[in-house]
Amino acid sequence: MTRWSRAEAAAVAEQAVSFKELEVSASCLASFFEIKEKFYGKFMLSICLLKRRHQQEAGSERRLVSRPMPGVVAAPRPTAAMELPVEPQSLKKLSFKSLKRALDLFSPIHGHYSPSDPESKRIRISYKVQAEFGSVANLSGQQAREQNNPGGLGKGDQASTATALALPGSQEAKASQNDGNQNAIVPAPTMLPKGPEIGTASRNTGTVLSGTDRYQSTSALMERIPSRWPRPTWHPPWKNYRVISGHLGWVRSIAFDPSNSWFCTGSADRTIKIWDVASGRLKLTLTGHIEQIRGLAVSQRHTYLFSAGDDKQVKCWDLEQNKVIRSYHGHLSGVYCLALHPTIDVLLTGGRDSVCRVWDIRTKAMVMALSGHDNTVCSVFARPTDPQVVTGSHDTTIKFWDLVAGKTMTTLTHHKKSVRAMALHPKERAFASASADNIKKFNLPKGEFLHNMLSQQRTIINSMAVNEEGVLATAGDNGSLWFWDWKSGYNFQQAQTIVQPGSLDSEACIYALSYDISGSRLVTCEADKTIKMWKEDRSATPETHPLNFKPPKEFRRY
Repeated sequence: MTRWSRAEAAAVAEQAVSFKELEVSASCLASFFEIKEKFYGKFMLSICLLKRRHQQEAGSERRLVSRPMPGVVAAPRPTAAMELPVEPQSLKKLSFKSLKRALDLFSPIHGHYSPSDPESKRIRISYKVQAEFGSVANLSGQQAREQNNPGGLGKGDQASTATALALPGSQEAKASQNDGNQNAIVPAPTMLPKGPEIGTASRNTGTVLSGTDRYQSTSALMERIPSRWPRPTWHPPWKNYRVISGHLGWVRSIAFDPSNSWFCTGSADRTIKIWDVASGRLKLTLTGHIEQIRGLAVSQRHTYLFSAGDDKQVKCWDLEQNKVIRSYHGHLSGVYCLALHPTIDVLLTGGRDSVCRVWDIRTKAMVMALSGHDNTVCSVFARPTDPQVVTGSHDTTIKFWDLVAGKTMTTLTHHKKSVRAMALHPKERAFASASADNIKKFNLPKGEFLHNMLSQQRTIINSMAVNEEGVLATAGDNGSLWFWDWKSGYNFQQAQTIVQPGSLDSEACIYALSYDISGSRLVTCEADKTIKMWKEDRSATPETHPLNFKPPKEFRRY
C-alpha cells in the first residue's frame, strides 16, 4: 500500500476542493446565463472528463514515484519545503475561467451580434420624432390651415389639430395632407414666412404650447430668457496708501467725526487715540478704561464721544474738556457693541450678557433692556423709523425691536453661524449681515431676504461697512479684505493685509473698519497694532480691470 506524505495529501485535498468549486461555478454559470440543457450537459461532461484525466495523471505519477524501476536508484522524495505551492483559486476566478471556456465551446463566431428588431427600431424612431418635433408639427399644420383658409377658422378647425411634420418641398405635397393622413411627414411650401406676426404669434403660441407639447419642444425653438440677476457696476480697485502706528495693543474699534476731520480708535492698550484724517497724525490720547475698548461712537448733535469696553463700563467723553462726564452702569459683563440713535438722545449697547440696553444720554438712566437673545449681542445699529433697533447675536439670529414697546418685532433665522457684523446702507432701505457661513442682504422694514453674496469669504467676518457708491467692504479674521458690489453681490476685489515688520503672521487680522463721511477713504484696525488707510486706485479703468462676472444659475434662498 502506497503511503503519501503530508504535503501530497494536502495537494490532493486542495485539488479536490478546486474541482468542487469548479462544479459549483459551472452550475452558477448555467443558471445565470440560462444555457440550454444540452449545452450544459456537454459542458459538465467535459468537466468530468477533465477531472478523470487529471486523477489518472496524478495516480500514474504516484505509482512511478512509489515503484522505481529495477537497477535504477530512486531519487530522494522531495520534502515539503522543495514542493511548489498550489496556487489557491477563488470561486470568482474559476467562474471567469468557466465563462471563457463556455464561450470557446458554444460561440461559433466571436463579436457577432444578433440583428436588430425592425419593429423596435420603428417604434424608437417614431417616438424620437414625436418627442423632438411634436411642437413643430403642430405649428406647421396650424400655419398650413391658415394659408388654406385665410378668411378665418371654423369651430371644427379649431378643435382638430394636425400632427404632420412640415419639411421644405413643393406645393404638390399639400394634397397628401388634406387626404386625412394627419400623422405623415409632409413637405411644406418652400417660401415660409421669416417670422410670425405679433397677433398670430400669440394665437399660435396658445395652440402649440397647450398640454404636454410645451415640455417636448427643443432648445432651439425655446425662447432664451436672460438672467434676472442684476449686472454689477464697475468699481475701481482699492489700495493701501498709509499705515499708522501708535497703539500698543490690538486696535478693536473705530469711529469718524461728523465733520470728517478726525477719527478715533480704541485699542487693547486701554486707550482711545484721535487721529487727523488728512495727515494721519496723532492729535489726542484719552485714558480711563481698565480693559480693551470694543465700541466707539461720536454724536452728531453733541460734542460727545461714547466708548464701551470689556470692563463692563460705558463712558461719555466731553471733547471740549477731554474727560469723562458720564458713566452708564448696568451691564453684567463685557460690552461688545455700541450705537447712537440718529434722531433722539438714546444710546444702545450690547454685550456678553445677551441684552441690548437702551440708555438716556442725559440722565444716565437705563430706559429699557431688550432681552431675547440667547447669546452675546455683538452687533447693533439704529434707524429713525421702525424697526429703530436691529441687533445681531452669537445665537445666529437677527432681531428687530420695537423701541416703544420694548419687544421683538421680527426674528431672522437665516444665518447658521454667529452674526458678528452688520452694515446699514446709507441710502437704500436695506442692510447686510455677515457670518462665517455667508453674507446676506435683507430688505427693510420687514426684513425680507434678498440674496446672498455670490462668493464666500470662508472666515470669521469681524466687521463690514458700505458707502453711498455701493461698495461693501468686509474684514476677515485671517486678514482678508474683500470688496463687493452692493447691487449684485459680486466680489470684485480680494485684498490681503500685510503685517508690520516684527509681528507674527497670525496677527494678520482685521477687527474693525469704517468709511469716512465722504466714503472715499477706508480705515481698518488690525491685530498687528496698526491702522491702515485705503483709497481707490484712480489709474484703474474697466479695460485694465475688467469684470469677470457670471450670473448664478439659480436663486438660493438660504
